[in-house]
Amino acid sequence: MDQSQTSGRQPFLVGSGHLFADNLKGFILAVASSAFIGASFIVKKQGLKRAGASGSRAGVGGYGYLRQPLWWIGMITMIVGEIANFVAYMFAPAVLVTPLGALSIIVSAILAHFILKERLQRMGVLGCVLCIVGSTVIVLHAPAERTPTSVEQIWELATQPAFLLYTASAVAVSLVLMLHFSPRFGQTNIMVYLGICSVIGSLTVMSIKAVGIAIKLTIEGINQAGYFQTWVFATVAISCIIIQLNYLNKALDTFNTAVVSPVYYAMFTILTILASAIMFKDWSGQSASNIASEICGLITVISGTAVLHSTREPDPPLSSDLYTPLSPKIFWHIQGNGELGKLRDDDLLSGEFVAVVRQDYFA
Repeated sequence: MDQSQTSGRQPFLVGSGHLFADNLKGFILAVASSAFIGASFIVKKQGLKRAGASGSRAGVGGYGYLRQPLWWIGMITMIVGEIANFVAYMFAPAVLVTPLGALSIIVSAILAHFILKERLQRMGVLGCVLCIVGSTVIVLHAPAERTPTSVEQIWELATQPAFLLYTASAVAVSLVLMLHFSPRFGQTNIMVYLGICSVIGSLTVMSIKAVGIAIKLTIEGINQAGYFQTWVFATVAISCIIIQLNYLNKALDTFNTAVVSPVYYAMFTILTILASAIMFKDWSGQSASNIASEICGLITVISGTAVLHSTREPDPPLSSDLYTPLSPKIFWHIQGNGELGKLRDDDLLSGEFVAVVRQDYFA
C-alpha cells in the first residue's frame, strides 16, 4: 500500500524545470505533427489526381491510387504526423496538444493555395478561423479525463451502458451514411464522407488510447499482451483506421482540400471530446461556465463549417462521356466578314452573319 501511494505521488514531485521541458517537448512534437499531417493532405491529393488521370478516381470507388508512389509518400507523412501527435500526449497535457492540431488546417490551406491552385475565398478564410477558434474553445474547456492504469479498467469503461449506446449509435450512423447516403450524395455533399471519417474516428481514438496504455504498461514491465481486451482494442483500431482512410481519400479526391481539412478537424474534435467525456464520465464535474463555453464553441464551429461549405468552389462534374457540354457562360470568339467579335452562347446569330469558329480558341 505504501509503495503504491509513493508511486502515485511521484508525478507531483517532479521539479518545475522538468515539467517545463516535458511541455516543451510536447509542444514541439504537436507542431511537427500538424506540419506533417497538413502536408500529407496535399501530397496525397496530388497522388489521387495522378491516379484519377490514368484510371478510376477514388471518389467513384477506384483504388488506382494504391499504385501511386506519391500517395504512399503522403500516407507515410501522415503516419509520421500521427505518431508524433501520439507521443506528444505522453509529455504534455491534452489541453496543450489538441488545439495545436488546428495548425494542420493552416498548413494544408497554404500549401493548397500554392501547389494545388485551390482558391480559398475571404469568407472561406473566415469560416476556417471560426472552426479553429470554436474547436480551441471546446478543447480548452473540455473536462479533464482520468487516466486508466490498465487495459482492464478501460474495458470496464468501454462496456458501460452509456458508452455502449454511443458506440451503437456511431456504428448505426456510419452504416446509414455508407450504405444509403454515400452512393447518392457522396459526390455532392462534403458532410457524408467526412461524417463517416469523424464518427469512426472518435472510436479510433478511444481504442488507440487503450492500445497505447497497453504498450506503455508493457514497456514498464507489466505485460498486457495476455489480456484479450488488448487484442480487441487493436482489432477495432485497425478496422476503424482503414475505414477512415478509405473515406478520407474519397473526400480529398472529390472536394477542395482547403475545405476538407478544417471541416474534418472540427467534426473530429467535437466527436472525440464527446466520446471521451461519455467514456470517462468527466462531464459531471463541469461547472456551468465551462458548459456554457463549450456550447458557444460548438455553435462557433458549426457556423464556421456552414460558412466554409457555402463558399466552396464547385468541382467539375464527373462524366464518363467523351464530349462534355460547354458552359452557357462561355464567350464564343468568332471571326466573320473580316471582323473579330464576341457572342454569348445564348445570343441569336443573324442569318446574314457568316462565321467560322477558330479552333485555336479551344486549345
